[in-house]
Amino acid sequence: MRFQFLALALPAVGIASSMAIAVVPVAKATAQIPLLPQLQTPSSVSSDSNDRLVTGWIYLDGRRLFQIAASKANFPERSEDIQKKLEKISQNYIQSPAKTAVKVEVRKVNDLPVIYVNDQYLMTITSEDAGLREVDISTSANQIAESLQEDLQQAKQERQTQFLINQGKIAAGTGLAMIIMSWGIYSWQRRSKKDSVQPIASQPLRWPLNAPISPAAAQPITTQLNQQQHRHIQEVKRRLFQLTQAGIWGGGSFFILGLFPYTRPFQLGILTAAQFPLRLGVVLLVTYVAIRLIYALIDRFTTTLISSGALLTPESSERLQLRVSTFSGVTKSIATGLCVGVGFLLALVSLGIDIVPLLAGASLVGVAVSLASQNLIKDAINGFLIILEDQYALGDVINVGDVGGLVENLNLRMTQLRDSEGRLITIPNSEIKVVANLSSRWSRADLTIPIAYQADTEHALKLIETVAFEMNQEMQWQRQILEPPQVLGIDQFGDRGLIIRVWFKTQPLKQWDVAREFRRRLKVALDKAGISISVPQQAIWVNDDQLLNFQGNGKSH
Repeated sequence: MRFQFLALALPAVGIASSMAIAVVPVAKATAQIPLLPQLQTPSSVSSDSNDRLVTGWIYLDGRRLFQIAASKANFPERSEDIQKKLEKISQNYIQSPAKTAVKVEVRKVNDLPVIYVNDQYLMTITSEDAGLREVDISTSANQIAESLQEDLQQAKQERQTQFLINQGKIAAGTGLAMIIMSWGIYSWQRRSKKDSVQPIASQPLRWPLNAPISPAAAQPITTQLNQQQHRHIQEVKRRLFQLTQAGIWGGGSFFILGLFPYTRPFQLGILTAAQFPLRLGVVLLVTYVAIRLIYALIDRFTTTLISSGALLTPESSERLQLRVSTFSGVTKSIATGLCVGVGFLLALVSLGIDIVPLLAGASLVGVAVSLASQNLIKDAINGFLIILEDQYALGDVINVGDVGGLVENLNLRMTQLRDSEGRLITIPNSEIKVVANLSSRWSRADLTIPIAYQADTEHALKLIETVAFEMNQEMQWQRQILEPPQVLGIDQFGDRGLIIRVWFKTQPLKQWDVAREFRRRLKVALDKAGISISVPQQAIWVNDDQLLNFQGNGKSH
């Protein structure tokens, strides 16, 4: 079976039976971590790519033995030839009687050291091979010979029955440990879930004694934030539990594969094939967990501000829900964008891509885009000021110029309104110069009631005041009406009669409900009292002199 991976400026790893090859230009040997392909530094640049010096490892039973070097054109053939000869030699030696010794010799042929194993030719040491170890050719050959002798003896020993039994015991112990650890993590996860079943709302709210708002006013807001924070933390725990379980079973299985010489090549193949997906998976998981933790921190920070009373005033308790939802949503969207951007760069780094040129190009593109999109910058600045100054928030009803409606979406770039006809209106934030907020902190129902001129004015005023105060005493409407109604009196004399003005100070967005109910009750009360609501009327007065002149002119004809 043959696996092959090639990448520019990266080590390419190939496995022929149990061999791995790294194709990169190198000058000297670098420190190597077992089983992990290492990056090499280029030694020289040649106009002919086939003349470049490349290096690779020779493997035995999935273990690295030594490095060889050759030109790019000759390396695959040389490495495959050495690997095949070593496999044949190792098989002959392993199948020999148990007490047979392995003999590794270094002979001189044409002034070059040649390695023989049990009188079988293996390879010729070149100056390029010696350059990897920064020693002369003879010393390099002796080092390779010593390593070969030890590794061949170990390979034969690992295939003895007693060694395999011992390794089997270690594998069984590892499997048992995996089961115990996995069960312990699963039990801990279940216990953690049971401990979090208690609703967040049942937790007492710590409220400072000098806070201007009662705890009851902020309780629904803090409860919601605590629940969101709890959900984010539980999601992080769940992912970490899953990662731990995957680490236990994956790491344990990987360790067991390395215990036996027959399965160790599979260990190397899995590591080689899975290193890039594993890196990407780790980056994705870290990015996701970071986003969830940032969400929880934002909710925690907002809850702390609310509980301390820093964001509350006697006039802002009912509005706090809108401000919190707006601030939290915008902050989380910005944090998500930053985390995704950093995660993307880390993913490129994990794949071995140099991001410095990419960042330089991105900076130039950013300058060009910023010059070409000044309106977007204005939108972002104005959107930031709208949120900071609390001009309006999600759930407010506003009028902007000739349009108005309920704020459904608000971010740094635009504001979206839903009008009374259900149309979604999108307004860039830079176009919002003057805005009328109809639901900021409190609202007012402004009613004008026309009464006929012939009606008893005092009785009508008394009746209107009685209906308004009776409505204010009912529990259903008492929660929506913030202050006692104000009957301002006769506001003007109009063509419809006497205009009486009444004000109701209400909760945000409740002025329309209060006004509708008050009109209904007042109509019933006026009908019972016999007081009519006037309609537009016009009176024509004729002067007597004008009438006489008109009649005289008629007789003359």
